[in-house]
This record gives sequence, C-alpha cells and structure tokens, in this order.
Amino acid sequence: MNVFSDIAFDDHEQVVFASDPKTGLKTIIAVHNTNLGPSLGGCRMWPYASEQEAIHDVLRLSRGMTYKSALANLPLGGGKSVIIGDPRSQKSPELFQAMGRVIDQLGGRYIVAEDVGTSPADMEQIARKTQHVGGINDGKDPARTGDPSPFTAFGVFIGLKEAVRFKHGTNDLADMRVAVQGLGNVGYHLCQMLHDAGAKLIVADLNSNSVNKAVNAFGATAVSVDEILSVDTDIVAPCALGGVINDHSIEKLKAGIIAGAANNQLEHDRHGQMLLDAGILYAPDYVINAGGVVEVFYCREGKSVAETNKHIEGIGPTVREIFDRAKQQNLSTGFVADRLAEERFGLNRKTA
Repeated sequence: MNVFSDIAFDDHEQVVFASDPKTGLKTIIAVHNTNLGPSLGGCRMWPYASEQEAIHDVLRLSRGMTYKSALANLPLGGGKSVIIGDPRSQKSPELFQAMGRVIDQLGGRYIVAEDVGTSPADMEQIARKTQHVGGINDGKDPARTGDPSPFTAFGVFIGLKEAVRFKHGTNDLADMRVAVQGLGNVGYHLCQMLHDAGAKLIVADLNSNSVNKAVNAFGATAVSVDEILSVDTDIVAPCALGGVINDHSIEKLKAGIIAGAANNQLEHDRHGQMLLDAGILYAPDYVINAGGVVEVFYCREGKSVAETNKHIEGIGPTVREIFDRAKQQNLSTGFVADRLAEERFGLNRKTA
C-alpha cells in the first residue's frame, strides 16, 4: 500500500486506517486541509477492488472537499472517509457505530456525512457514538430529510443557469436542450428543476425504471448511456460517474456547455484546456455541486432551509467570477477555479 507516493496525495494532514474485527469495519479517513476549519466530507461505502484503490479514492475526494468548501465560502476544511465493503450486503447498525467510535477519536478534526453507499439512517447510527456527524433528519423541518441531494441539485441548477447566461446572454432555460447523464437522487431532482424552468430533457441511466419515471414525469427523451454525451444538445449535465469528460467523449460532444453534479468529471486536468480549445464552457463540478455540503453545515448550525438556500444561491456569483477570470486570462475554467480556491483556503496557510 502506498499513501505518500499515490498520485492523489497532496500534502494531506492526516490519513487514518482503522478496523473493527467484530463488525468487519475496514475504513480509511483522510483529512486534507483544516486551514479554514474542521474537515467535512462524506463516508463512501464501496467494494473496492484493492486497498490501494480505496486509498486513492479517499485521498482524491478529501482534497476535492477542501476546494469545494473554500469556493462555497464555508468555514470548513476538506476530508473524506471510505468503508471497504458492499453496501448491499455488509451494512449493519453495529458497523456504523464502530465507525462513529473511530471518528470520535479524531476529536472533531473530521465531520462525517453521507455519500455513495451510505444514507441518513447510517449517519444516525454513527451519531450514537460521536457528535461529529451531519446529514441527519432532526424532524424539525419537513423540507429536511437528512438527504442533501435536493440542495446539491439546487446548486447545480444555479451554476447551470449562470453558464447559460455567460454563454448566451440570458439565463432563460425555456426550450433549452439539456442532456442529463444519471438519474440518481441528484440527477432526478435536477431534472425536476430544469423541467419546471421549461427545458427540454434528454436522459440516460442504467436503471430503466429511473428513465421511465423521467420520461413520464417530464416528457424527457430517453437515449442509451452510450449515446448521452454525443447527442445534439445545448447542455450536457453529467450526474453519474467521474472521468466522463475525456479524450474519447470530447471528440463527440455537440453541446456548448457542460454543467452537472458528478464529481471529478474531467478525467485529467488537461481536458479542461481541451474543452476551452473546443469552445465548450465547463462549469467546474466541485463549484456548482457544493449545495450538499452547504446544507450539511447549515443543518448542523441550526440554520433554516431558507438560509441554506440563500447561501447556495451564492454559487452563482462565484461561477461568474471564474468564467470572467478565465475569459480575461484565456485559461480553462477548471484551472481558474483551483487557483481561486487556493487563494481562499491558503490565506490561513500554516507556516510552522
């Protein structure tokens, strides 16, 4: 196993390996940076093919959370955790309680929330053993279920509209064609918002039930997962796996805008430059999909949904600043977003 030599290692402050033989827990927690505050990031449960794959994932994702929180103007650093295991068959209340004990030993340096393979119910089990947890339904507000997906989708919607305004001079989405790749919780909520705004939807997902639901509810046009990135459309919204914007897909893109919820959409940083060269406007994913972390933070602070949504609306001006800088300097939007994030969390960079 390699940590320091992994390509995703970025001067992480702390990487913790922990296990619990009684429950089968095998977890890795990565704290990337706490310059602006305690690290916050979800707990992903996944049957990784190898321990090195799990290490790479947690290092990559925790770094992304530092940048995401900085650009979302939150007093938070970046962290992430992974549990090696199949969420369909290896979950138990005891396993997540054991996870809670591990998190508690970090003394608040890491705050956990749900992610791929985990749920609000799992967070409730973690909360039995530590207070350093978010994404829990407290029952006080019917608009809050513990699921941050609607808030993530709202942020993506705000960022997508800002991209349309920058590209076309208006944020009116009426009759705008949007190809949504992935109809999970975030993707489906985004479809609802786009439909309500008058957009014409093209959708794809491996789950045929989700596709049929979108077709019936929104009048969406269904295409295969192999076609979705190459359809004739105004906007592509990747809302499934990362790495989908790559050498192969960029050649086939017919959209003028990419704005979606998936993390790490660019397979490599150089693909941001390729999009710029192709005249395609890219709304950096970690900027516009920050609504979920905003919700987790505001919920923990006891703030209202209205306050949460107002903060999420601030994604618009941040995206606008990135687009303006990128245009002025003829740089890719991803490069500019990274530098802007580093300006923000680097202000308090430790010198000791």
